[in-house]
Amino acid sequence: MKVAIASDHGGIVMREEVIKLLEQLGIEYKDFGCDCNCKASVDYPDYALPVAEKVANGEFDRGILICGTGIGMSIAANKVKGIRCALVHDVYSAKLTREHNDSNIIAMGERVIGPGLACEIVQVWLQSKFSGQRHGNRLKKIAEYEESHLN
Repeated sequence: MKVAIASDHGGIVMREEVIKLLEQLGIEYKDFGCDCNCKASVDYPDYALPVAEKVANGEFDRGILICGTGIGMSIAANKVKGIRCALVHDVYSAKLTREHNDSNIIAMGERVIGPGLACEIVQVWLQSKFSGQRHGNRLKKIAEYEESHLN
């Protein structure tokens, strides 16, 4: 599995903790986030959109986005065709967004949750599998809409 990860200035600390987890788990990753020495405000779309595009085109299997709340990153990522980015702040939602929604990106907020919980969320999300079944039909409807309306 290959994971693309990024944060804006509001998610630098959490991004570093999640990267440590990815390394411990032996998961290949690439960091597309802002410079860790960045003190100035940066624009989250500049980080969310490249990660979403790389996941959508198959360069990476999954993506992890972090900003202050996770909201901006998730909104931006979901503008990319084929992306199912879920904003998550608890382990249960992380598990179900994989099982039910086949999410390929998660977004989290450093100002909302701590790094320990973020790492638990990431680990559960990476290990959870899409259950298919009735959920596959729902995703098919979303993909059909994207195909007919977002070209």
